[in-house]
Amino acid sequence: MHNIIEKIIQTIGDLSAKQISLMEVCGTHTMSIARSGIRAMMPGQLKLLSGPGCPVCVTAQETIDYAIALAQEKDIVIVTFGDMVRVPGTVSSLEPYAPKVVYSSLDALTIAEDNKNKDIVFIGVGFETTSPTIAATVLAAETKGIGNFYVLPAFKVIPPALDFIARSPRINVHGFILPGHVSTIIGTEPYEFLAKKYHMPGCVTGFEPIEILCGILNLVKQFADEKANISITYSKVVKPEGNQKALEILYTVFELCDADWRGIGLIRKSGLAFKEQYRKYDALERFSVEVPKSVIPKGCICGKVLLGISLPVKCKLFGKKCTPLTPVGPCMVSSEGSCAAYYKYGYGLEGLKRAKRGRRKG
Repeated sequence: MHNIIEKIIQTIGDLSAKQISLMEVCGTHTMSIARSGIRAMMPGQLKLLSGPGCPVCVTAQETIDYAIALAQEKDIVIVTFGDMVRVPGTVSSLEPYAPKVVYSSLDALTIAEDNKNKDIVFIGVGFETTSPTIAATVLAAETKGIGNFYVLPAFKVIPPALDFIARSPRINVHGFILPGHVSTIIGTEPYEFLAKKYHMPGCVTGFEPIEILCGILNLVKQFADEKANISITYSKVVKPEGNQKALEILYTVFELCDADWRGIGLIRKSGLAFKEQYRKYDALERFSVEVPKSVIPKGCICGKVLLGISLPVKCKLFGKKCTPLTPVGPCMVSSEGSCAAYYKYGYGLEGLKRAKRGRRKG
């Protein structure tokens, strides 16, 4: 591990005064980097930015408010993954309405089978890793003829968001640490535009610290050699072609649609909607409820954090009004959120410097 860090430092040092910004797209990478202190180990010329790789965090406020409105209906049972329960909506969160928490969408289908007098709505949040399993659950509901199971589609797909980031002068990213889990499903071909269109390298890595460091070394070497390729250092899991069976299941039930991302806005063809044949499982089609006007909490900078434009510690609410016990934004709630990572594992080098400056001023 130390040898890899030394190679990174040496390669960066050979680049003279050039500054390199690499973005880890996946929230699991963000957590691993924070937990292992990788950010603080990197030379000053190398900046690691956290990206929009937390599906809960990028879910639009309007979707959260719609789910909360559904939860208040008498004969509707909300089922969700645990990360969604305490995400703040405009008025409250789902927590007061006691949603059922599951580890698998198939568990939600079982709940529907056991409660035929209720409508069961599963909150479909996730990237390409999760959405095929939910598509498989819809197919199972179709086979079994279960008519009280619905999905609130809040899915996102990663490549269009990377395209937005790559062409944004505000973010100024030079390369991507690409997500291991998502890439297991989609492979590497969907990322090739980064190299061909923007001359940006990308590397799919695993989640152990040494795997992440190998990915960083791959990227800085590409940068030093003025190359731009999409590489894999997680080949024990990720294949260039991805998982074709999972993709077949996914696109049997869903099709691409425009989607709203927190902090970004509308990105074309970046979400998943039900195909007409399976639209009867769409909660948005089935239920009409009154939803309050959605408002992002005042002072919350989750949108900027998700794009790597700002660090969590630069938020005036961080660690004060906004903590894991009293979250203001989703990035502090999710187990993959950047703010949660900074809070749990320390500020990181940049945050420590900022904290020291603040103490001196005080």
